[in-house]
Amino acid sequence: MTSGISYAEDGDLWDNFGDTNVYGQTPVTDEEFEKAIESKKGKPKKPKDRLLRNGESYQQSNETQFLSKIPKELPILLIPLNLSLQEDVILPIGHYQVSGEKKDGKVYLKLYQAHNLLANLPAVETNSDFNEEEINFVKLLQENESQVKIIYGSVDFNAYAIVNIAR
Repeated sequence: MTSGISYAEDGDLWDNFGDTNVYGQTPVTDEEFEKAIESKKGKPKKPKDRLLRNGESYQQSNETQFLSKIPKELPILLIPLNLSLQEDVILPIGHYQVSGEKKDGKVYLKLYQAHNLLANLPAVETNSDFNEEEINFVKLLQENESQVKIIYGSVDFNAYAIVNIAR
């Protein structure tokens, strides 16, 4: 009958592994281990949270502040038909980067192509998220036979603009 107890003979159990173990680790002496522990004392611990910015941890209470600091890429909107912005101003078919802006108590949707502002549309701010899963979004929806609705969402606000289809 065996008791399941094993004894190390002459030295340390690391002696059985040679210079490295199966994980590629090399053994250290007790002095080396103690020296490594002492070198870590007094140093601030690294935060365990993986979602950190500027040393602040991500918490529910600072969620909006955290999200607003993330560099934003402007969402892109495909407009598959010409839109009438004014009586004689047409916004042509194309892809547009869209940003929202609040200025003097009013909301605007700005449409860009290659850093050129092509349209500055008055918009209506809303609390609706339009059932979108993303925080930053822009979409074109059919409003009726002669109009489309551009919906826009960001960390700062959600808005929409209704624009006439060019005839």
